Amino acid sequence: MGAVYFYHLTRSPLDQALPMLLERALGAGWRVAVRAGDPARLDWLDQRLWLGAEDRFLPHGRAGGPHDALQPVLLTTGALPDGFACLMAVDGAEVTPAEVAVVERACILFDGNDPAALDRARGQWKALTGAGLAAQYWSEEGGRWQKKAESPVVGGQNPS
Repeated sequence: MGAVYFYHLTRSPLDQALPMLLERALGAGWRVAVRAGDPARLDWLDQRLWLGAEDRFLPHGRAGGPHDALQPVLLTTGALPDGFACLMAVDGAEVTPAEVAVVERACILFDGNDPAALDRARGQWKALTGAGLAAQYWSEEGGRWQKKAESPVVGGQNPS
C-alpha cells in the first residue's frame, strides 16, 4: 500500500514544482502518471516539460499514443495506467484510495494561493486519510519544503 503526499504550493508555480518532483520520482526508478482534469492543462504541462533545460530533460508523453506503455512520465486525464508506481494529480484531479493502494506514492499538488484549490485539497486529505491511508502534508511557505502534518495508516483498513 502506498502513501499520499500533499504539496501546498505557495512560492513555486506548478511548472517549477512538478519537474522537481518528477525528477525525484524518476530517480527512485518509478514511472509516473500525471493526471489533470482538463486536456488543455495537459497541453500546457506538455509544453512546459519540453521547455526545460537540455541537461534536465524529462522524457514524457501524452496518454492515447502508441507508446504509452513505454513512457516514463505519462500525462493523462484518465485512469491510472498499469505499471506506474507514482500518480501525481494537479488542479484538483481526483485520486482514489484504490489507486493509492496500488502505487508506491500518490502526490497531490495544489495552489496555496487559490481558496478553491485549498478547499479541494482539504477534502481530498479528509477522504484519503479517512480511508485509512498514510498521508503527509508538505508546504513551501517558509522558502523550502517542510513537512507540516502526517497521518499514519489507520489500523489495517483496506482502502479499496
